[in-house]
Amino acid sequence: MAVAFRDYYEVLGVPRNASAEDIRRAYRKLAREYHPDVNKDPGAEDRFKEISEAYEVLRDTEKRERYDRLGANWRAGQDVSDSPGFDGFAGAGQGGFGGFSGDTRVEFGDSGFSDFFEGLFGNRTRTRGRAGAAPGFDGFSMRGSDQEATLELSLEEAAQGGRRRISLGPGRDYEVNIPAGVVDGQRIRLAGEGARGAGGGTSGDLFLRVRLKPDSRFRVEGRDLYIDVRVAPWEAALGASVEVPTLTGTTRVKVPAGSSSDRKLRLKGKGLPSARGKPGDLYATVKIVVPKKLTDEERELFERLASVSKFDPRAGR
Repeated sequence: MAVAFRDYYEVLGVPRNASAEDIRRAYRKLAREYHPDVNKDPGAEDRFKEISEAYEVLRDTEKRERYDRLGANWRAGQDVSDSPGFDGFAGAGQGGFGGFSGDTRVEFGDSGFSDFFEGLFGNRTRTRGRAGAAPGFDGFSMRGSDQEATLELSLEEAAQGGRRRISLGPGRDYEVNIPAGVVDGQRIRLAGEGARGAGGGTSGDLFLRVRLKPDSRFRVEGRDLYIDVRVAPWEAALGASVEVPTLTGTTRVKVPAGSSSDRKLRLKGKGLPSARGKPGDLYATVKIVVPKKLTDEERELFERLASVSKFDPRAGR
């Protein structure tokens, strides 16, 4: 991997006479800012490698002394401090470093920094996914990022809760305890099952976001359920007791006499349960349904009703 040479002091933003503590403090600040598990900008990982490379050199007394003398060639061991034009990097940050041009390039092979970066990123740069935690360096560690997956549940599964086995891919099988009454969008936390931490840091968490499957019977609003209950004209007019489904079976609801379409009948506590508060309710919405075909007797009775009734639905009385 060829990278353009940059002054390590400039990379860390410290002067050339910076103390070891100044260098360490600057590195820790920049590493936290540009760590790729925290900073998702496209160039964050490369910037983090650059910062770590600079720190690995400047934290080591012997490497730093050699770097101060040799500049970009410090790894090759060629001392150019006595060469014409070399002024101890007096021109750093102003188009080059003494006798070194600004486009000097440094090649890193299969040892040295490449090994350093593999340890730092848990082999992310070359062999992704190899087992084993990434070793830390100089006490720096960072918690792994949280991850999220979708958990689809039927209304009955959400209402009942309980343990369920899920699989998120090879080697990622979990026994999940689903609280009774989870609602759409709620998250279930699996501690420590997210991304691995860096430098011995703790792993992140895995969050399962609940998605309720569409149900042919119920509409869901929070913990409340809504269902249409179909009644005949005479049941709406005279009142009736009709059967409606619930999440646990069926129950009966009383349709008061004189009910019109869209009247909502509340069945308290028949919605989704709640582990910490009161359960939701079930609302049965009255829908008056008339027969498509009438017998002769039914037609005669409806005609008789029409002739004697003073009710005008368009007048609202």
